Amino acid sequence: MLSAALKRFYQPLAIGFISSAMILSTHAAVAADTLTGAGGTAIYPVLSEWAASYKKETGTEVNYQSIGSGGGIKQIKSKTVAFANSDKPLTPGELNKSDLAQFPAVIIGITPVVNLPGVKPGEMVLNGSVLADIYLGKITNWNSPAIHALNPGLKLPDMAISTVHRSDGSGTTFNFTNYLAKVSPEWKEKVGSDTSVSWPNGVGGKGNEGVAGFVKQLPGSIGYVEYAYTMETKLVYTRMTNADGKVVTPSMESFQAAAGNADFSKVSDFYLILTNQPGAKSWPITAATYILMRKDYPKAENQKVLKFTKWFLEHGQAAAEKLAYVPLPRHTVSLIEGYWKKELGI
Repeated sequence: MLSAALKRFYQPLAIGFISSAMILSTHAAVAADTLTGAGGTAIYPVLSEWAASYKKETGTEVNYQSIGSGGGIKQIKSKTVAFANSDKPLTPGELNKSDLAQFPAVIIGITPVVNLPGVKPGEMVLNGSVLADIYLGKITNWNSPAIHALNPGLKLPDMAISTVHRSDGSGTTFNFTNYLAKVSPEWKEKVGSDTSVSWPNGVGGKGNEGVAGFVKQLPGSIGYVEYAYTMETKLVYTRMTNADGKVVTPSMESFQAAAGNADFSKVSDFYLILTNQPGAKSWPITAATYILMRKDYPKAENQKVLKFTKWFLEHGQAAAEKLAYVPLPRHTVSLIEGYWKKELGI
């Protein structure tokens, strides 16, 4: 199953990955046997799995543009797709202004990745302040005292650091920079947090796959990607010191520990940011990834989208877990179904 996912990851046309020219230019973006969507790259590995299985079971093809959360938000606002995906939740005010609804699909983990000679996956430890100083350009060499203090037993190369970031509007970037802004007052003041920011230095790659590709190619580089891309591309991930001061490894367990703080029943439109959550086992850069839909689309069109959504929430969880995404608990799914009735009338 995983090898098939890898093939689809590198050959997106095989699952109906489409160019923007192929998207219908009106809101009638749902054909009888086709759904069109666009948005975040973080969800793409599992969404491709879901799309392939859903087509086999129902005959309905899901054509999804993996263009970044920012692009997905633009597409759904301009009524060119049936649904969008974003790792950055929109505020209730922004949703109301654009006549949109949103709900979570899965929980994701965002992981720093490095390309350093002699360093294996999970050997290096970073914390939030050091990570922020690296991206601020204050720490410029891998054998700096700050990095060495976190890794006393690790042989660090005397090598310049090259930072890699997203070049497109990205929910992964939103959560990564949101985390840095929480742990570094200087980052918050100078750079801030959004889907796109003015990076102090470094090179930009398009999508999670672009960042992963740059890190693989550039010795001495560091980037950030959704965990499924770390596993699929065999990148060297780091461990992190979390809000409780504990060193944790990116994994289903640490993402789930952070997600355990998510009480969607207490917020409007499922608006929650899960970075830097407390807990000894919590991964510090955890996030929910969201499906966006239009309230003003014809009910029949939205029903087709929700049929696919209901299917993957109920039947796509095993595929999600294999790719290290955290499925939503049943009580959250029940909240989502109630939200559909309230906001979409379905």
